[in-house]
Amino acid sequence: MIFLGLVALAFVAFAKPLVSIFTSDPQVIPVGATALRIISYGYVFYAWGMVIVQAFNGAGDTNTPTLISIAGNWVVCFPLAWFLAFKVGLGPDGVFLSIAIAASMMAVMAILLFRRGTWKQQRV
Repeated sequence: MIFLGLVALAFVAFAKPLVSIFTSDPQVIPVGATALRIISYGYVFYAWGMVIVQAFNGAGDTNTPTLISIAGNWVVCFPLAWFLAFKVGLGPDGVFLSIAIAASMMAVMAILLFRRGTWKQQRV
């Protein structure tokens, strides 16, 4: 979490120069910088969720991480991206925001499911 938190700070602070490494297109740089900034707001939650999901995998429970991923992406992220982009009118920023929100929600789901303790009954 500390590492991805530091990466997020660097991405927020130096988004335009970082995007400029990959393109010189003046129309792409601001969109890419915005994407980098918005998505990196979810990095700390993403790191926390990643650790918890790997704990499930390590315990032999591979179904729970799969369900978290399906729910987070297909039920939350994709519909939310469409809603924020088109219905709310945020355009690409809505898509970027949905990624950060979904990553945070998947972390919360993983933590809540981990606390239930059903992973302790897995047989390897």
